[in-house]
Amino acid sequence: MGNTGGIVYNSLMGSLIEKVKEGNPEAVTDFYKSNSPKILKYLGKHLPSKEDAEDLTNDIFFEAIDSLYLLNKEDNLQAWLYKIAHNKMVDYYRKRKIKSLLLSQMPYLEIISNEIHQPEFQFEKDRVRDKIEKTLVSLSEKYQKVLRLHYEEGISVREIASRLNMSFKATESLLFRARKQFQIAYESR
Repeated sequence: MGNTGGIVYNSLMGSLIEKVKEGNPEAVTDFYKSNSPKILKYLGKHLPSKEDAEDLTNDIFFEAIDSLYLLNKEDNLQAWLYKIAHNKMVDYYRKRKIKSLLLSQMPYLEIISNEIHQPEFQFEKDRVRDKIEKTLVSLSEKYQKVLRLHYEEGISVREIASRLNMSFKATESLLFRARKQFQIAYESR
């Protein structure tokens, strides 16, 4: 960013910015008071409510103060603040769009949520769980053990290899064969 005619990080503003960087509370207040009205006016023209503009202005200045170390002495302070404001506004509308989309899907999500708790859905979950367990016990003990360790207990292949006193590659291969065998047995039930 170069100087394009706005307030440049120099003289009085430069001194104020240096004090803000040092954590001087009065300087932070002065920095906010001297720069926030223009940002608030800009946001007020682009956001649906005054409250949204005020909230976003505060967020912008929190970010600006945290990021002041990035500002070079030859940069245009106002342009830099407007850039932060623009990015915050884009984020605001992006989040608003996502929220709107989610809320528009709420009736469907409620229906799904209600169906999940219906007895027939629970019956289906139990049926699948029983099928998985019957398939698992139909496999060799070695396959059962490696599958249970990995999928039920969440143990890594490396740890299983150590427990079974096998190499990593051999354990990986055993797990691959066990999964294949499980898949074949499950599909045939």
